[in-house]
Amino acid sequence: MALLFIAFASCVLPQTVSPASAQTGGVIRSIEVEGTQRIEPNTVRSYLLVQEGDAFDAGRIDRSLKSLFATGLFADVAINRVGDALVVKVVENPVINRIAFEGNSRIDDETLEAETTLRPRVIYTRTKVQSDVRRILALYRRSGRFSATVDPKVIQLPQNRVDVAFEIHEGSVTEVESIRFVGNKEFDDSDLRGVIRTKETAWWRFLSSDDTYDPDRLTLDRELLRRFYLSEGYADFRVDSAVAELTPDRKNFFLTFTVEEGERYEFGDVVIETTLPGLDTDKLKSEIDMESGDWYDADEVETTIDFLSDQVGNLGYAFVDVRPRLDRDRENRAINVTFEIEEGPRVFVERIDISGNVRTRDYVIRREFRLVEGDAFNAARLRRSRQRIQDLDFFEKVEVEEVPGSAPDKAIIKVAVEEKSTGQLSFGAGFSSAGGALLDASIRERNLLGRGQDLRLGIVFGQKTIQLDLGFTEPYFLGRDIAAGFDIFHTEVNRQSESSFDSVRTGFALRAGYAITESWRQSWRYTLKQTKVDNVDSDASIFVKSQEGDETVSEITHRLVYDKRDSRLNTTEGYYASVATDVAGLGGTVNYVRNVLDGGYFYPITDDWIFSVSGSAGHIFGFGGKDVRLIDRFFVGGDDLRGFATDGIGPRDLDTDDALGGQNYYTGSLELNFPLGLPDELAIRGRVFSDFGSLWDLTPKDDDVADDATLRASVGVGLTWVSPFGPIGIDLGQAILKESYDDTEIFRVNFGTRF
Repeated sequence: MALLFIAFASCVLPQTVSPASAQTGGVIRSIEVEGTQRIEPNTVRSYLLVQEGDAFDAGRIDRSLKSLFATGLFADVAINRVGDALVVKVVENPVINRIAFEGNSRIDDETLEAETTLRPRVIYTRTKVQSDVRRILALYRRSGRFSATVDPKVIQLPQNRVDVAFEIHEGSVTEVESIRFVGNKEFDDSDLRGVIRTKETAWWRFLSSDDTYDPDRLTLDRELLRRFYLSEGYADFRVDSAVAELTPDRKNFFLTFTVEEGERYEFGDVVIETTLPGLDTDKLKSEIDMESGDWYDADEVETTIDFLSDQVGNLGYAFVDVRPRLDRDRENRAINVTFEIEEGPRVFVERIDISGNVRTRDYVIRREFRLVEGDAFNAARLRRSRQRIQDLDFFEKVEVEEVPGSAPDKAIIKVAVEEKSTGQLSFGAGFSSAGGALLDASIRERNLLGRGQDLRLGIVFGQKTIQLDLGFTEPYFLGRDIAAGFDIFHTEVNRQSESSFDSVRTGFALRAGYAITESWRQSWRYTLKQTKVDNVDSDASIFVKSQEGDETVSEITHRLVYDKRDSRLNTTEGYYASVATDVAGLGGTVNYVRNVLDGGYFYPITDDWIFSVSGSAGHIFGFGGKDVRLIDRFFVGGDDLRGFATDGIGPRDLDTDDALGGQNYYTGSLELNFPLGLPDELAIRGRVFSDFGSLWDLTPKDDDVADDATLRASVGVGLTWVSPFGPIGIDLGQAILKESYDDTEIFRVNFGTRF
């Protein structure tokens, strides 16, 4: 019976060929394609490995089937043999009509579209959808949302088209609940938490993302730990593992760093060796800070390499190579360091290539280089050039690299920059004890037309101050390293509470400044302004009433600055000094000479405790038979002498209590700035201070005016908070040396923000 069924089937049923049946024999007379809609049948035939006239070959037909599937054009493919014909049946993948994202609020559609590969008018495949789901999830996990889910929906449309919608449930931010360290003995967990970038979640970090888990940041944390221990002398330190454990509810992470500290090393012998003739290694060694017996510091080694490169280069050696050789003495726990200074390869700068600057002109970048084409290549100068370009603050990213040139002795310097917005439209609000509440608005372009020019228009409205100013600066005037510009201004200041009058200044200034050396800078300024003592109170001092009216001031200012601070904004080490001289009388109705000397010294007791000494002194005198006017005198108190009110010391009318200013002054301050033990990201620091100073010499003299040069002094405490809304400074000062007529205050606050 079974044999009869097989014989009947072989006579009645058509013959088929598939990868499973693998029948051979006979010749393919025709190839028929079925199921195509958008794709031409000949396109399908082109992917086959058999053609009409070929023999039926199961192996080649199987490879043809795989070839069609590999195109990604078809959802299903079947190849059958019907007599002498090969029938290819296909089901085409649909074409995507539209991509939509639903439920996303933390990440916008543009960012998601840039991350996914599916696009309208692209062939739809399940593989692509699954890949895009993984990409979207990875994007959310990088932003700290590990509980996010993505559900792709496919909506069938006519003509074999589909809409694809990614339904996203973003979930809550997956925060870091706890950070633990295993193996640390010399530094406790709180110390190491301050080193790494990732932070434990806390209420005050609502504006920061550092407490969300990021696997990329974990890699950075490992490197930060390594650098920290190397800077503390632990040359054998290593991070064995960094494990992130997700809680069962997928809301938080526990991070565990397993470290091996190793032994702590000191600097052993510090030696400088050289093959350069005439180089005094003893003198070089006396100028470096690294000494035998100090704890080993890898950062100090790198700093010394840069210092030696600069020093040797400045001595006229154009080609120099400084390499450290470290010899670890495990028995004595010391690392001997030998700096080998040798003649480097003779390489010259062939050219400088700049890319990435869309708006900024090439010459704006080139003029910051300390090297030009044809110069001997110098790594130290290249580093300074890169820093100068970064200091322009025109670019988000600056990359400078040296690549081989057209010959072995030539190098090409490639500069790649990524521009950022340099235009600013800002509004601000603030409060200070001196000026009261204020609002301000400004529009500024720091890279005007890509030429590096600075243009600013600002308006300030306050309880005691109204100010309008327009300023323009050309950083390289006439193609030279001279920052030249002009200012137009109008300022009104309410001084009723201090001296029973208002002051008004309107005018313009021309200025130019240039660097003499890396540390010395000189500037000149010419100012022509109309000044006015106005709105004098009827009960004001006769010395104030006598000053009421307008004057014209034609003034030249010279300023010389010597600055060796490590940072002008956040100084921790170094010193500075400046002297300025104003001469009024070359025209106008006012004649005087004003001299002001400023200086400061900053000393780091530890990395976080900074002691500083600062001071200022000034003297002004009239000439040509004219006295110094009220509005041009010095006033002291408030920010420059805490514990005393604004204009709180100096000559004063005893009958009206009006401050009259003085022609001589000095102020000084001793201050210790320190952390308060709070998390670093709060950016709150404390200080203790002692201010001192005096203001005296009013001409002409009068018995009703208190005027003496006695010392005033105060002590106090304060704190600074660099808040998300702007810096806030609060000081509590107590005057301990004062005169009975001085105006004192205890509490002083300064607050400002821009948005």
